[in-house]
Amino acid sequence: MSATSSGTRTFHMIEAVAERLEGAPRQLRRRWSDEFKAQVVTEALEPGASVSAIAHRIGIHPSQLFAWRRDARAEQDYRLRHSSCEGVVAPVAGSVIEIAIGKVVVRAGVDVDEAHLQRVIRAVRSA
Repeated sequence: MSATSSGTRTFHMIEAVAERLEGAPRQLRRRWSDEFKAQVVTEALEPGASVSAIAHRIGIHPSQLFAWRRDARAEQDYRLRHSSCEGVVAPVAGSVIEIAIGKVVVRAGVDVDEAHLQRVIRAVRSA
């Protein structure tokens, strides 16, 4: 409100305008391919790389690239943990089998007790 010399008050109307008109289509989120994300994350993991500079160059917020990098590391850790649990069984010389669990190879005769072999495999996986 402001007062004039004659004692009358004047009011100024302020109009608020929405940035987007109702019913106007919303901008869809951009979807990045897994290949693109992998390429950018690989670049961001290089020694001396600036995540902020890379993010700015490709037009995303640095926090998005940090999230992609975190997700890629978590996926890699998951694969490493679970790949060591999977075994490959191969017959060797007819009466012996080899079970590869990660970098460990367990050799057992084909007549070994199954319960004993399961305990050995569990011990190797938990080590």
